[in-house]
Amino acid sequence: MAKKTANMGMLVALAFIFSYIESLIPISVGIPGIKLGLANMVVIVTLYLMGAGPAFMLSLVRIVLTGFTFGNLAMMMYSLAGGMLSMLVMVIARKTKLFSVTGVSVLGAVFHNVGQIIMAALVVENSSLFYYLPVLLVSGVVFGIIIGVVGSVLIKRLSRKR
Repeated sequence: MAKKTANMGMLVALAFIFSYIESLIPISVGIPGIKLGLANMVVIVTLYLMGAGPAFMLSLVRIVLTGFTFGNLAMMMYSLAGGMLSMLVMVIARKTKLFSVTGVSVLGAVFHNVGQIIMAALVVENSSLFYYLPVLLVSGVVFGIIIGVVGSVLIKRLSRKR
């Protein structure tokens, strides 16, 4: 139990650090919300090596910590909507065994963006925000592939050490 708790603490810290690093990297294409998703790499590795429960908790804790530290309540609300929808889709995709790690990562990135847009459209009561979705989906696919490939390598290497 102590080992699991220590591992989760380290994973939360790593995801938190990646979120901080990501906040320092400006990606400016005129559309808010485009990010690399570095912290999602930690979530993907956790999902594959420890299971859905720990990955969900990691994602939830990281979003709340990041929101309180680097953002505001609105940012946290959008991130929670995107993060929880993303987790649900990634867990289902992994359980079906139809997708590779990279495929699960892409689905997670895409549905994170979908969740955020849905929440934002509900909050501001403006469906025009869905016009951002095509660009967000493309960025989700591109960054999802990158994170998935790196995550896949990490999963293979870490599972050999277990």
